[in-house]
Amino acid sequence: MRQFDRWFRAAKRAGIQEPNAMTLATADAKGCVSARMVLLKGADARGFQFFTNYESRKGRELAENSRVALVFYWKELNRQVRVTGRVSKLSAEESDAYFNSRPLASRFAAMASPQSRAIPSPMVLEERVERFAKMNPDGNPPRPLHWGGYCVQPDEIEFWQQGQHRLHDRLVYRKSKKTWRMERLAP
Repeated sequence: MRQFDRWFRAAKRAGIQEPNAMTLATADAKGCVSARMVLLKGADARGFQFFTNYESRKGRELAENSRVALVFYWKELNRQVRVTGRVSKLSAEESDAYFNSRPLASRFAAMASPQSRAIPSPMVLEERVERFAKMNPDGNPPRPLHWGGYCVQPDEIEFWQQGQHRLHDRLVYRKSKKTWRMERLAP
């Protein structure tokens, strides 16, 4: 995690727009995979945290199959980080704290959106957002129970640095019980 922190801070310093953008790959109970971009909202000794609608396609897949993969790609630095591991929900307190830190419009959008479900038009969402705003005139809406955070606890993290003539530098850290082992991989 210290190596990830160093590379993540370097991506921020490089001025990369949304250095916290990551691909999240999930699979359902049958093994059908899907991937999408989400935003990293925290990384610490526990793992990598993000927030979403628990009832979305990714939320349903995470409930069926806790194995996931993440990919960070910082083209400007010629670097990539790949993570595999298991996901678990963050506590209600952590989800509440992050939800309450979001802009008010984003909180209303989280309340209003039946994420990944078919809707007849964008107006439906706009009307729902307006209804939630009227229901919460104090500007302090509660976090919906269908929305919250996840933490990916890694069991493998690979750091890839582009090299000349496709001789890329690859370091992989693999967790074995409670210790980590590092190996250099051929490109």
